[in-house]
Amino acid sequence: MREYRNSDYPDGMGRMRIHAMPLPLSAMAVTGFVLGIVALVLSAVPFVNNFAFLLVLLGLPFSIVGLVAAGRKKKRGKALAIAGIVLCSLSLVVVIVSQSAYSAAVEEAFSGSSVAAVSDAPPSQNAQGDASPADAVDYSSLAIGSAAELRNGLTVRVDSVQTGLVNYDGSPVTGVTVTYANNGSREASFNPFDWKGQDGSGAQRTTTYYSNGENALNSGTLAAGGTVSGNVYFDGDIAKVLYYSSVFSSSSQVAWNVS
Repeated sequence: MREYRNSDYPDGMGRMRIHAMPLPLSAMAVTGFVLGIVALVLSAVPFVNNFAFLLVLLGLPFSIVGLVAAGRKKKRGKALAIAGIVLCSLSLVVVIVSQSAYSAAVEEAFSGSSVAAVSDAPPSQNAQGDASPADAVDYSSLAIGSAAELRNGLTVRVDSVQTGLVNYDGSPVTGVTVTYANNGSREASFNPFDWKGQDGSGAQRTTTYYSNGENALNSGTLAAGGTVSGNVYFDGDIAKVLYYSSVFSSSSQVAWNVS
């Protein structure tokens, strides 16, 4: 403890009064505390929380050093150092949790929702029908008429397949009737590009234009509890109908055997 003598203020007995100088405030503790506050503010913001993680890596050591200095009675700021450690630790937890949530959301957006169950009931009745868990069924080889329920609550079904159609140029076409039912709590999209036809050689093709087509499936949004059906058409003969729950997905979520 530092001391200084002040001769201007005697203590009444002819002696000089001795005053104790306050300990200096720990710069490390203050820095760690400030970094902890900034890190906590940024920890839940997408992408920016990567910077918050760096602040945590800086703030924790500063706060710990400040706490040690305060514990040895060399500096003030013990409370600030402890608060900095708490804030940095809390920020680290928020960063990890939010990063996991964002990663899952991005992965679902690009790969699409996976299959939760399959059923022989119509999509609109899937909630009441007897559904089998997806891991108990080969959902890459479903029978025509089976419905697949995705984890986002959307149910898709291939109702029927019409072969032997002939397009305006004489080329063969296969027509497929599909149905969407939104059993979830949020809106879901539907699109003809959700579907592909796979021929016997394994070649997969997107939908095609059919001059005599009726009730062609368009793109749109399906409200919770809504149902929509439509036809999609493919060039030539197909062996399977493939459904992709995301246009960014590299593989289909479910497929139906045609033959």
